[in-house]
Amino acid sequence: MRNESGQHFQKAVDEFVAAGFAGLQMRVNNEHGEWAGTAGVRELGDGTPPSIDGHFWAGSVAKTFTASLVLLLVADGRLDLDAPVAEHLTDLGLDERITTRMLLRHTSGLFNYTGEYYPDGTFAPGIPAVGKEWVDTRLDTYRAADLVALALSKPARFEPGTDWSYANTNYTVATLLVERITGDSFGGQMQQRILGPLGLRDTILAGAVTDLPEPYAHGYCRYQDGAEWKVQDVSRQNLSMLPGAGAAITTTRDLHLFFAALNSGKILPAPLLDEMREPHGPIDYGLGIFVQDLGDAGIVYHHNGGAPGGYGALMYSSPDGSRTLTAGITMGDAEADPAEIFPQALDTLVRAVFSGS
Repeated sequence: MRNESGQHFQKAVDEFVAAGFAGLQMRVNNEHGEWAGTAGVRELGDGTPPSIDGHFWAGSVAKTFTASLVLLLVADGRLDLDAPVAEHLTDLGLDERITTRMLLRHTSGLFNYTGEYYPDGTFAPGIPAVGKEWVDTRLDTYRAADLVALALSKPARFEPGTDWSYANTNYTVATLLVERITGDSFGGQMQQRILGPLGLRDTILAGAVTDLPEPYAHGYCRYQDGAEWKVQDVSRQNLSMLPGAGAAITTTRDLHLFFAALNSGKILPAPLLDEMREPHGPIDYGLGIFVQDLGDAGIVYHHNGGAPGGYGALMYSSPDGSRTLTAGITMGDAEADPAEIFPQALDTLVRAVFSGS
């Protein structure tokens, strides 16, 4: 890659970390080749930078993998996007109006088992997913069926198909759907249909794994315990909390390989890829993928992710898969609120990659 491009990307990475993050590893692939760089530290109190090829908890980028696997079953003719999910999952007690498309598009109305935030500011808790309660229980193991049962014990947010609301429950139901249709585990199908064929050796998307493979950067959760603020290293956490919805360990290289393959048409037939990337709802969400118009920089497809504490991931692509941005983020002990600093820092980073040549 041209030297001036590399300097431009490194400056963007440095500025992102300076906004209040512990570390960032980023990989860019475009018509000039590949660039990878890092900024920040691998661990608080240690000046060593994060590894370019480090593993990280990637959160909701898992949804794009899950949606792709479900759509492969649609391509096989084993699943109908617009047929009731309850036809297959007869034992759950799902509303018979909920379809596979509604799950992938977040229009089912199912209660979000990690907690439901309502427009009036009220919050209905689910399993521990933030703050001290999550820190204390982050190594607990969950079963997908139990998480769905919890969601179904709560009132639906709206009638199926009448509104949009992002809910992890949708994608955990999708994992059960994959298992019921194939007679195989979700992880087994993911390995057979996506991870194996693409050579994604550093990606884990199922199970109750608690430890990141080496190398990895440490992530931290800053939380309030009574009147005191504390910082906890949360590099160890349990993958089973968000099956199909956010259970992902990966690297920037594997995310690039996956997302470039998806958007260049190497995973799904063209008609299903088109359906996947059709924007819907208030924030232009397709079937496991976001659609964003950058103006002069054009359209990009993405799905970012965040583990409940300490980690985040970025996954962006041009429509043809020829230009990608993938990144792993770690939080440190800064007092800055990630929700406040992240949007502007992210916008600057994305435009640095997709607005230039």
